[in-house]
Amino acid sequence: MSNTEATLFTRIINREIPADIRYEDDLCIVINDIAPQAPVHMLVIPKQPIPRLVDASKADRSVLGHLMWVAAEVARDAGVDEAFRLIVNNGEGAGQTVFHLHLHVLAGLKAAPMFVEADLGEP
Repeated sequence: MSNTEATLFTRIINREIPADIRYEDDLCIVINDIAPQAPVHMLVIPKQPIPRLVDASKADRSVLGHLMWVAAEVARDAGVDEAFRLIVNNGEGAGQTVFHLHLHVLAGLKAAPMFVEADLGEP
């Protein structure tokens, strides 16, 4: 994709493609994922196109923090604020398919394998 070609998410933000919008403000939009991997699966997307997390600049720090705050707000609104996952895939090798930064908010995965920090042990 060229740098001038709009991403799928930019087209959703511009209302060129329909989406189930859960939240929107001046900095971001939240939509339900069209191929959910959990009972609750929302995407928190900055309106400013940043291809990958590693492409964010120092000037993007405030929008990155805002995305985290919004993720918590939409989790609370969805009634899953006590147990949800927040995932960012960075790059194709990590599973990123749309190169416009987005955070996955996932909840309701009780039977799924869990990454448990306590399992890491001491270094």
